[in-house]
Amino acid sequence: MSKVTNKIDRVDSIINAGWLIPILPHKKILAGHSVAITDGKISNIFPKEKAIDFVSKEVFDLPNHVLLPGLVNCHGHAAMSLLRGLADDMALKPWLQNIIWPVEKKYISEEFVRDGTELAIAEMLLSGTTTFSDMYFFPETVAEVAIASGIRCQISFPILDFPSNWAESAKEYLSKGLAIRDKFKHINLISTVFGPHSTYTLKENNLSTISTLASELDIGLQIHLHETNQEVLDGLAERGERPIETLFKLGLLGPKTQCVHMTDLNDEDIELLSRTGAQVIHCPESNMKLASGICPISKLLNAGVNVGIGTDGAASNNDLNLFGELKSATLLAKINSMDATALTASEALTLGTLGGAKALGMNKNIGTIEVGKLADLIAVDLHQIDMQPIHNVFSQLIYVNNGSHVTHSWIQGEQIMHQRELLKIDQDNLRRRILKWQKKLSINEL
Repeated sequence: MSKVTNKIDRVDSIINAGWLIPILPHKKILAGHSVAITDGKISNIFPKEKAIDFVSKEVFDLPNHVLLPGLVNCHGHAAMSLLRGLADDMALKPWLQNIIWPVEKKYISEEFVRDGTELAIAEMLLSGTTTFSDMYFFPETVAEVAIASGIRCQISFPILDFPSNWAESAKEYLSKGLAIRDKFKHINLISTVFGPHSTYTLKENNLSTISTLASELDIGLQIHLHETNQEVLDGLAERGERPIETLFKLGLLGPKTQCVHMTDLNDEDIELLSRTGAQVIHCPESNMKLASGICPISKLLNAGVNVGIGTDGAASNNDLNLFGELKSATLLAKINSMDATALTASEALTLGTLGGAKALGMNKNIGTIEVGKLADLIAVDLHQIDMQPIHNVFSQLIYVNNGSHVTHSWIQGEQIMHQRELLKIDQDNLRRRILKWQKKLSINEL
């Protein structure tokens, strides 16, 4: 928080909001406060009546809105939005082997990834996400679409032992991925990490190579880990150790490791996560839909493990609405622990903002509303009839808001959505392109 010093009297933008949630301090709500933005960063936070002390190029008066940090979607496969609804009500293994992988082999291309990613970004922006992490083929194309759309993106470039339409071998995946890192390393909206798919799709020698490179380059990695009980049992049968133990043995478990799913955890696993400072990314709806299991989020948080939230891809969710994911996370935590106080609304909002920023290693720049941080912000309209009455703003955001109440967003100070109009995406043109894919991807063609 900041006190007005009057040293900064000319700013780029001022947002006057009915409520402001900075995330830190926890549970804090500021009524009738404003945020000033200068050069893409938050330059001041002050009571609305002090706005007359500033000269601004733009002023946004949102008296019925709550202003908060943009949401961080920590895990997904954006282009798979084109596969939404193509293979539902199936277990994970047949879902992957019988439908998803054959479709990808037949259709994945730069055009597929470009159109599918733009569709995903439009959906995420419309529901409050301003940062997302993506693990998918043709990641250079994902980065290009993210830049054009004005959204912040972590590229987790995929690494596998088997070939795809993007690369033939683990060596080629690594070579192409590191070239992408070099190409975009000076673009503020894009960051890059290793994306080894899992311990069961990579040999140990390739995981060891990733460990060495990650240490040398000082960059993180994101990996599917303990997604199902069967994955853990297979690891024990093949290597005599749980997948998380394999990562630890190879030096791959640390503060920059983003462990996705984590549904099958014992007390020793949780202690290892806590001791190494590894990050956990919880994807509640995808895990429920595929009957993969339940991430024990309350135990993780009690052990001091940081948790971020992800949607996974729309092929297994089937939406990318992070507010919906936060509601699911709270309800699932309560029923899993049989404790109605588990993961409160305010705690869930923290996971969707600061928790996600920490998981992706971005919390120095985003995740809270603080002077000096990047102005990645969203405004949620609380005036709509289905949001009445307002007794508790946190409750409205998590248990009532369905994402469509998000009306404005700014990323790095630039307005990306105004009154639910996306300013950088031509939705009519996008809709026409998606319709072509709908016809091409007909289940009858598989």
